Amino acid sequence: MAKGERKKALRGRAGRMKGGRGSGKGTAGHVRLWGRHPVEAALKNPARQHRKLWATREGIDSLDGELPPDFAVEYAEVTDLARLVAKDAPHQGLVLECEPLEDVFLDDVANGDPARPVVVLDQVTDPHNVGAILRSAAAFGAACIVTQDRHAPPEGGVLAKSASGALETVPWVRVVNLARALDELADLGYWRIGLAGEAEATLSGSLTTGALALVLGAEGEGMRHNIAQHCDTLAKLPITSAIESLNVSNAAAIALYAAATRERD
Repeated sequence: MAKGERKKALRGRAGRMKGGRGSGKGTAGHVRLWGRHPVEAALKNPARQHRKLWATREGIDSLDGELPPDFAVEYAEVTDLARLVAKDAPHQGLVLECEPLEDVFLDDVANGDPARPVVVLDQVTDPHNVGAILRSAAAFGAACIVTQDRHAPPEGGVLAKSASGALETVPWVRVVNLARALDELADLGYWRIGLAGEAEATLSGSLTTGALALVLGAEGEGMRHNIAQHCDTLAKLPITSAIESLNVSNAAAIALYAAATRERD
């Protein structure tokens, strides 16, 4: 089957979201980003289509590199920019409205490289957490993150600010059915480790040398039973009894560090 035909056949399965990403706080169908790192990363991303930049002159001066001469910029005061973003958002003199990123296919980015784990998030809905996980994924060279198209935050300013530019560099695969995505990862040669506080084994004892998929559930509820059943093993982080659990973004960072520092094929 040709690649184009294969992608068409996969549409609506685990590899791709129907209808594109959420719009965040932009005008209808668009995404609005703010802050120096998210805006600068979006401006440097050739895959990102930009519509308009609102900025203070200090904000423009803080950017790394020159804007194209025909780029649409509207200079504004700090107080004016505050009306374009979420309440009390640290816009740092920069607000960019742009198109959502194109959809990503799982088997285009999950190539079985042991050095590049896949992070799977089960109903993690807080944009701060997903943004922080994207940032850790970028820091430790993850191949992508995978979420459902529902029960996950939209692409937008709050998430992008927490990601500090990683939204533009780490592929984000949104899928209709997370269990099917885990089956696809198994077919692609990934060992699927679900992080669960009730597990008997520790993460360090569950790591293999090959390709890894790290599966994390929402805070409080954790992974759903069906998702846990689609993991090859469950493992816990060896935290003390002084605290019940870690924030999911902290747990993801620790798991990615453990994956990065293990012995690999």
